Amino acid sequence: MGNAVKQLLEFGPFRLDPEQRLLLRAETPIPLTPKAFDLLLILVQRSGEVVVKDDLMKLLWPDTFVEESNLGQHVFQLRKALGDRSQGSSYIVTVPGRGYRFAQQVRALGEQATVVVQSHSRTRLVIEEKTLAPINVTASRSLNLPKRLLWGALAIVLVIATAYVYRRPAPKLTARDTIVLAEFANNTGDGVFDGALRQGLSAQLEQSPFLNLLSDRRVAQTLSLMAQPKEAHLTHDVAREVCQRTASTAVLDGSITQIGARYLLTLKATACATDQPLASAEAEANDKDHVLDAMGKVASEMRTKLGESLASVQKYDVRPENVTTPSLDALQSYSLAMQIRHGDLLAPARLFQRAIEQDPNFAMAYAQLGVIYVDLGETARGAEGIRKAYSLRDRVSERERFYIASHYDEMVTGDLDAALADYDLWAQIYPRDSAPFGGLATNYYYRGDFEKLLESVRKGEALATPSNKPGQPEINEIWSLILLNRLDEAKAMALGAQTNHVDDPMFHLTLYIIDFLRIDGPGMEHEVEVLTNNPTWGHAVLQYEVSTAAYYGRFVRAREFARQAVDIAQKGDKQQNAAVDEAQIGLAEALVGNRASARQWITSALALSRFRDVEGIAGLALSLSGDSAAAIKLANDLNHRFPQDSIIQSNYLPTIRAATHLSNEGHNPEPAKAIQALAPAVPYELGFTALEQGLSLYPVYVRGQAYLAAKEASSAATEFQKILNHPGAVQNEPIGALAHLGLGRACVHSQDTTKAKTEYETFLEIWKDADPDIPILKQAKAEYAKLQ
Repeated sequence: MGNAVKQLLEFGPFRLDPEQRLLLRAETPIPLTPKAFDLLLILVQRSGEVVVKDDLMKLLWPDTFVEESNLGQHVFQLRKALGDRSQGSSYIVTVPGRGYRFAQQVRALGEQATVVVQSHSRTRLVIEEKTLAPINVTASRSLNLPKRLLWGALAIVLVIATAYVYRRPAPKLTARDTIVLAEFANNTGDGVFDGALRQGLSAQLEQSPFLNLLSDRRVAQTLSLMAQPKEAHLTHDVAREVCQRTASTAVLDGSITQIGARYLLTLKATACATDQPLASAEAEANDKDHVLDAMGKVASEMRTKLGESLASVQKYDVRPENVTTPSLDALQSYSLAMQIRHGDLLAPARLFQRAIEQDPNFAMAYAQLGVIYVDLGETARGAEGIRKAYSLRDRVSERERFYIASHYDEMVTGDLDAALADYDLWAQIYPRDSAPFGGLATNYYYRGDFEKLLESVRKGEALATPSNKPGQPEINEIWSLILLNRLDEAKAMALGAQTNHVDDPMFHLTLYIIDFLRIDGPGMEHEVEVLTNNPTWGHAVLQYEVSTAAYYGRFVRAREFARQAVDIAQKGDKQQNAAVDEAQIGLAEALVGNRASARQWITSALALSRFRDVEGIAGLALSLSGDSAAAIKLANDLNHRFPQDSIIQSNYLPTIRAATHLSNEGHNPEPAKAIQALAPAVPYELGFTALEQGLSLYPVYVRGQAYLAAKEASSAATEFQKILNHPGAVQNEPIGALAHLGLGRACVHSQDTTKAKTEYETFLEIWKDADPDIPILKQAKAEYAKLQ
């Protein structure tokens, strides 16, 4: 190569001088960093050829390991210097998943100039002779080389091969590994990217059935253990500690940098145990409006590099403007709402509403807002939001489509069979996602399948919390154990929460019910005192106290608690909650024969709200009070409004219709019709009608009464015993005490006097401090006297 004279390479309006290391345009030097110049020279010398990223890394940094993102930054600088764009590039074209290609024709200028073209990807050298005539650099032919040059070439090949051995790819992740997503480093100075990019990246990565992101709830729990605020900024160091504490595998950091009007997004994954690099990726955006497009590209590339199959990435890869929103402002509002989603629900509701105003087609914002309103008891408003999200479901990712469809089936149509299918398929496609197991748990709660409920709760918690790192006690697991009558385990977990300084009022509610089931009066009083001192939970504890007082036949006290609960609900502008409170005390009154009082409570409840559960409870109370006409009217309205609702069709309506056949004033009981009417309730008879303060086993109680009326003593005893066998589900519902009386009456019919006396005595012992004028108490005392 000693015969080379001054060599110039020309493309478009540019001229490259390798000897002087200059890039010229119209004889004007274009400033480049040394590495950027080296990169340009390599690409120009291989014009038309795809140069893989790994080769470029070896040539530019032969003795140093650097992040792949450094290569992307130099490409970014070159494109800016050339006036190029990443989209529709005229000079440097990105070949996704491989590398870069120089797209311009290159001319070599100079007398007998020689250009060395190295193709390390093929581990060989090609020497090309160039003449004065402009020719394409890539039109090469091999020459015979002297041995000295061949040995030199061989040495270079060995160096490259050795470098390749020591630069072997970092191990990819497996489906068992968990990733902690750190905050994006915003180097632009534009506040709109704060928080929004992390949320957008999270939405992109959550499409993957392979990657397993540590949940925000688990992150918040871990930050609490680190003596950090739950909303602490997840810098790399903080995220790495969270990663180590949760036995996760990697931290994923992102950054965004602005150069002129363009943006460079970079992602890098590092092992949290060693802080060693695992993978990196980058993408460019021509302007602010295309940042989310670049986010989608960099997320897809990172998914592949971390081990997800290309087929999976292609199948579960919806554009970011569809999976979230094309509006960065809306995305930022949504991100802020999600950060506080598990606290006071009114604050995130306002932020989700703002996101919708910023992007009226933001499907997930509608869905999240709808679910919040349902949780707040504003079901009509919540259903409206979820319906809107459902109408936009074609604009979201597969995972978010599952979220929207399952909540639509569960909270709007009420079709629990359809919701169960949604959650099952969601769990199959995204086996590392804990969310569908929460939905499955709710479904089994409504069905009364408490074994599967506990199983689903534990599966979801296991996915949210690494198995070798015990997390905080799970409130839903405690409730599941109570429903299964496993009170020792439940109490140990609830007390363990306080030991670990997680003094959530929900744990005190579980302890209240456990103490009730154990007949621990002082324990209940302690929990009431704790909860009453918490202004947020005063209403909840009053609801519990209403049921407990009614369970013991103390209706004067129950009415006072009910009035206090209604007053608190109305002061908080929660008319629906107040109506449910009145309907439930009305039902309790109807069960014990206080018919006039029951109708007063029900009339007041229906004046406040025609909510599904208000009408359902009211219909049952009116049917038990003998007002069959009013009960049937409500039943017909429910049937018309909720034709697909599983709870309405398989719990409320069969129970209301059966009770009208037993208690219709002026008509003889028709127990056979009542038993027939209850047939659709069998799959749901052990389940609840609502997540909070829901009724349980009322179809069983009414069926027991129907068998008593039919004088089928054995069948009646079976139904009442079923109630007594599920104290954890019945809890402090009045039918828990009344089931003893029903069983006693069944034993009288079967002439088992001994057993009958025992059940009557048990009931009378429970009601020893009951109000003396209650009709059912007077009847029970008279019936017991006849057994003596």
